[in-house]
Amino acid sequence: MTSSPAFRSDVSVSLIDSMGGDQRLVQAARVSTKGAESVESAESAGLILYLMRNRHASPVEHTVMTFLVEAPIFVAREFMRHRIASYNEESGRYRTLRPSFYIPARDRKLTQIGKVGEYRFEPGTEEQHDLVEKAQERAYLAAWSAYTEMLEAGIAREVARMVLPVGLFTSFYVTMNVRSLMNFLSLRTIHPEADDPSTPQREIEMVAEQMEESFAEIMPITYTAWNEFGRRSI
Repeated sequence: MTSSPAFRSDVSVSLIDSMGGDQRLVQAARVSTKGAESVESAESAGLILYLMRNRHASPVEHTVMTFLVEAPIFVAREFMRHRIASYNEESGRYRTLRPSFYIPARDRKLTQIGKVGEYRFEPGTEEQHDLVEKAQERAYLAAWSAYTEMLEAGIAREVARMVLPVGLFTSFYVTMNVRSLMNFLSLRTIHPEADDPSTPQREIEMVAEQMEESFAEIMPITYTAWNEFGRRSI
């Protein structure tokens, strides 16, 4: 038996593991001049600032983070288009999926103004929010009913899952080095210090914001320098 459908407006990001930090960046950078003695290098805010300012990126690749993300399927697909990380996702072929569905929060902008490439999003009316919520719940419940009906009739999970929508929550591991993480954050967040403004979909920005918190905690010197020099992809 499957549980009853649930609706949520958040996403979840957990830092599972990390390797390296600010000191690892300094060690990797100094191997060019110190060789094996670079392993004895201490943290250096000045060197990190120099690397960020001049976009010397390869030393940043030696710090790696692994996250577990729970988000709607459409967010996972958008994330994986970056092709800058390693991914493993739960499979509807091998397990009965959970009936957890995404519905935008009331503060999520709903209306699109302008043409592609030059548009902006504006807040919706109460009537529009009511419509989105009711329409999505109705569609989700119908899809989940069809899914469970097929499972109860003995239909294979890989076939039954075909009726499920992209608003269904999925979970996946993502492992990336910090150079790739900075690239991702520069594209998937809106920030006043960014030299190159981006316009991400709100739901993937919610994921990026939580990943950024881990970046700031694990590499505070690098994170500060990255912001100082415009949050650029390097």
